Amino acid sequence: MVTEHLKIVEQNIARACEQSGRNRKEVTLIAVSKTKPVEMMEEAMAAGIRTFGENKVQEILKKKPLLPDDINWHMIGHLQRNKVRQIAGNVSMIHSVDSLRLAEQIQKEYEAIGKMADVLIEVNIAREETKFGLMPEETETVIRETAKMSHLNVRGLMTIAPYVDDPEENRIHFRNLRKLLVDINGKNIDNISMTELSMGMTGDYEIAIEEGATFVRVGTGIFGSRQYAK
Repeated sequence: MVTEHLKIVEQNIARACEQSGRNRKEVTLIAVSKTKPVEMMEEAMAAGIRTFGENKVQEILKKKPLLPDDINWHMIGHLQRNKVRQIAGNVSMIHSVDSLRLAEQIQKEYEAIGKMADVLIEVNIAREETKFGLMPEETETVIRETAKMSHLNVRGLMTIAPYVDDPEENRIHFRNLRKLLVDINGKNIDNISMTELSMGMTGDYEIAIEEGATFVRVGTGIFGSRQYAK
């Protein structure tokens, strides 16, 4: 099942890249493996996947020792400050930096282990009350402060778009996130040169790619519906 689903996702990504005049190599597929067993992840790996996204720190810590060292783990869920120490050094990227206080905690924990943290700033681009993330107008200020932190490397922006029946409805949000990235890059802030846009999930990743996504986070489209412990 996973192998067949991945073929379809790959075809969709390639088509979206072609339609928008982009190189397929510009887009990284993150297989969102939250709640999924290691066996399903191994099937995805056999099909060529090496980048996985998890929502919870404990799932990364549980699965990481069971899988090869060349896996790129991405923390894509809301990250609590008291969990940063556990995840420090265990992920390739943190997508969900949604406050200056969280950035400060990541700086502290990565400084303690002498490593750099690649991070994305999470923006609530659609201004949904139920979502985490900075408001667009707050983003530049937080990035300016984060740019001063010696163990953080701000690589770009991330958003979770609204759940909609028609993915075209989210095009404006993806377009606005890309515009925000371009605008902030244009300010020439010291230590900031953002190139990554993490946006688009199973329902709308093709639209996200057309609007400039460099990371798409696909879970259900690869693994099927989520499985929660009873």
